[in-house]
Order: sequence, then C-alpha cells, then structure tokens
Amino acid sequence: MDAPFFHELRRQASSYLTGKIRSARLVLTDVTPTQLMTEEATNGDASLPNAKTMSLIAREAFEIDEYLRISDILHTRLATFDRRQWREPYKALLLLEHLLTHGPRSVALEFQKDRDVIRQMATFQHIDERGFDLDLCLFLHVIHSCSVLGLKIF
Repeated sequence: MDAPFFHELRRQASSYLTGKIRSARLVLTDVTPTQLMTEEATNGDASLPNAKTMSLIAREAFEIDEYLRISDILHTRLATFDRRQWREPYKALLLLEHLLTHGPRSVALEFQKDRDVIRQMATFQHIDERGFDLDLCLFLHVIHSCSVLGLKIF
C-alpha cells in the first residue's frame, strides 16, 4: 500500500522539479519556450513527439527568430546520427518532415545541406526487442522527406 503512494509522490516531485528547472532555464538563459519544446520533441527517450507539439513548433517557425532556433536544433540533432545514437536524429527527422509539410517554405532550402545525413538514415537497420522493424518506418519517413526536399535517395 505504501509503494503506490511513494511512486506517485516521487512522480509528482520529479514533475515539480522538472517544471522549476525549465522555468529557471527560461529566465536565466536566452532560451524560448519554442526552443524548449523543440529540444523535448527531439530528445533521446523512446516516446515519439506528439502532433500537438509539432504543430505548435511549425506555427512558431513562421517567426524568423524562432525559425533560426528550431533549425539550429534540428541541424545539431541530425548531425549526431550514428548506429548507436539514432533516436534524436530520428525524432528530428519526424519534426523536419512535419515542418516541410506545415512550416515555412524556406525549410526545404535550409535542410538541403543535411541531405547526406538523411540519405545515410535511409540505410539504417534496427529491429527492437519487440521485433518492430524500425528501419522500414525510418525509410518511409526518409523517402517522404527526400521527395519534399527534391532529393534523390540513391
């Protein structure tokens, strides 16, 4: 009976501290809420970015200052792609795909320089512990992103 209470208390304390750290970061550094949302949407945990967050980021991308911050984060995440650290670039590709369809037109020109990384992601192979074939899912996102960017994959 004490274990569920302790677990809930720990979860609430963690959520409270995360919120306070986020607020302090907004106040003390030159970080915007959109930049924090972009970092959280492309972090390395297993959950995918939700559609609401990606829509908010796409809406904010029409402002030039926010666009520069968002694109800087996405360039950084895409540049870190390798076989062991694939979650952040994969989530960055998902957000990039959303921005290509719902964001400003300049996104396609901006991310032409990342075409080699996107092509490299097309050859990625990974099957998780549940047997889910991630490489096929990633390949489909790469195909769509490349078609919007006007790139040939192979």
